[in-house]
Amino acid sequence: MKAKQYNELFDKVIEKYHIIDSVDQPFENPYESNTFEHLLYRKCWIDTVQWHYEDIIRLPDIDPVEAIKLKRKIDASNQDRTDMVEYVDSYFLNKFKDVQVKDGAKINSETPAWAIDRLSILALKIYHMNEEATRESASEDHRNKCQVKLNVLLEQRVDLSTAIDDLLNDIATGEKYMKVYKQMKMYNDEDTNPMLYAKK
Repeated sequence: MKAKQYNELFDKVIEKYHIIDSVDQPFENPYESNTFEHLLYRKCWIDTVQWHYEDIIRLPDIDPVEAIKLKRKIDASNQDRTDMVEYVDSYFLNKFKDVQVKDGAKINSETPAWAIDRLSILALKIYHMNEEATRESASEDHRNKCQVKLNVLLEQRVDLSTAIDDLLNDIATGEKYMKVYKQMKMYNDEDTNPMLYAKK
């Protein structure tokens, strides 16, 4: 797959979510569980639900108790998102495990999966900025400003997609190599968050 196909899949996920447009809707992955597409679809669904969690929690009149519950969901979603990124990187590590790394090969500042993570978030920005750029209830000035921002986001997607394709090609040819560091998030871990282990 090329980054263009990642974008098409992400757009499909986001469109699917907005048919019902609810964070509580059931999730169904249309791809076989052993496929790369399955990972990408799940990844973007997590991002899409979390995007809307983040919208809801910013309601100025949200009930404080409900806000705490939602914060817990956002924390869990962040962990799911990180886990999915690591699954995607595991896919690439396996895919390129037999590549002969060339002398002088360099490591990239981020792994392919973290770049794809940014591409998924970018798809969400594009979808929602397009909504604002075409929202009939908004002023013409608002729509024009959002269209300018949308144009930048679309340009950014082209550049990021190109960079991802180039990175994967460099890894495939041994010009670069992958080195994955686990995120080691501490705030969800009862053994590393002092606010949690102090309660034990």
